[in-house]
Parts: sequence; C-alpha cells; structure tokens
Amino acid sequence: MNCSSCGGAELDIQREALSIQTRLIEYGNGEQTFAGLLAWDDALTGKRPGVLVAHTIRGRTSFEEGKARDLAALGFAAFALDVYGASEIGGDGARSRANMDTLIADRGELQNRLMLALSTLQQQQEVDAKRCAAIGFCFGGLGVLDLARLNAPLAGVVSFHGLFEAPGNLENERSHCKVLALHGWDDPLATPSVVLSFAREMTALGIDWQLHGYGHTQHAFTNPAANDSQRGTVYHAAADRRSWIAAQNFLSECFD
Repeated sequence: MNCSSCGGAELDIQREALSIQTRLIEYGNGEQTFAGLLAWDDALTGKRPGVLVAHTIRGRTSFEEGKARDLAALGFAAFALDVYGASEIGGDGARSRANMDTLIADRGELQNRLMLALSTLQQQQEVDAKRCAAIGFCFGGLGVLDLARLNAPLAGVVSFHGLFEAPGNLENERSHCKVLALHGWDDPLATPSVVLSFAREMTALGIDWQLHGYGHTQHAFTNPAANDSQRGTVYHAAADRRSWIAAQNFLSECFD
C-alpha cells in the first residue's frame, strides 16, 4: 500500500466535504411557512440536476439533511423539504404522528405541499429546473409516489420503504415519471398483497416502474436508529447499502 496515495485520498475527501454547501430556505403558500435545506457542491460550476428529499414521519431531520449532502457529493443539488411547517421542525413523536395522519387523511394538501417544495427547488440558482427527481423515506416514500401519480415534472422518483396506498383524490391518468420502489419484503406497513396492488396501479398508469424487494427486511431499513422488532422497524445494513446503490443507478439513468 502506498501511504502517500492514501494521504492524497484523505485530502480529496476533506476537500469534497469542505466544498459541500448548504442553505436553509424558507418558503410558503400564503398561509404557512415551511423550511427546507438545500445542499450542493460548490466546487462544481453551472446548474445541476435537482433532487427533492422527502422526510419520514418525524419531519425534516439530520437524517434527510445527511441524504441531501450525500446527493450533493454525487453532483446533484438536493433539497431536504418540509411538509409540516417551519414551526414543527424537531417536534416530538406524538406531534409528528398527528402531522402525518392529518396529511394522509388529506392527500390533496400533501400533494400541494410537495409541489410547492418542487417549485422552490426549481427556483434555486444552482438547479437545472428541467432536470429534477425526488427520493423519499417511509412517509416521504408515499409522498414522492404521489408526485409520480400526479405526473409532476420529474424524471423519476425513488421510494425507500414507502407506503403504497393509492390516494383517493386523483384520476387514473397516465404518467411519464419513472418509479423505483425499494422495499423490505417483511415490512408490516406494506404487506405482499399491498405490494401487488401497487404494482397493478403503476402498470395501469403506464409508468416505467421497478420494485426491488429485500428479503428478511422490515420497515425503516435505511435508518441506523431503527431497532424496534415488535413494530417491525429495524435497520438492515445490507439492504441500506444495496438500496442506495440502486437509487444512484436509477438517478444516473434518469439524467442520462
């Protein structure tokens, strides 16, 4: 092993970390203010593809912000969005559950907030507004799938251990948005029968869709803090690694 080359690699990593910039962005709909975090690599020049990062039940946290930074290191401008409201950032579990339940009961409002976040991302100077995608985790996975159902101006969406239930407020119109669903096969929140219904729905919408099922894997498999086997939320390192590679490959295909 060449120690000098190892030191060079470490310096490259340090430079890359230093070049990743973030900006907190407040945006609103006239009634409520939201707060998202944009991340991009300042060492790159010109506009780059934008990627929304939709949050879990907990709202925007360091988890989603970390994913935005990871995407920035890959050459994207990534926006960790907020659908609960700026005043709800860092809320407790009961409050987060209430916020999520309210939006699941009103999918139209959830969709409006997601589209507002997309518009905000597209307006940023670092972003190529015509080349955007979205990824989401758990509740956020449901959200980005709704963006695909809406035929939002996105090249594709990636759902990590998302919820698959179709909304009741949309017509079954065809969509040009590609879909990648990354799913733990033993997820108690999306059983095999629900997965099959989802596959039929995607086919009916004419979507170019993919489903990667990870065996012996439950809900929240990308979250290292998930460790509740009774509730079926358990981190799975192999599925986490495999799903991130799959997402990178999918995004590369979307922007070829």
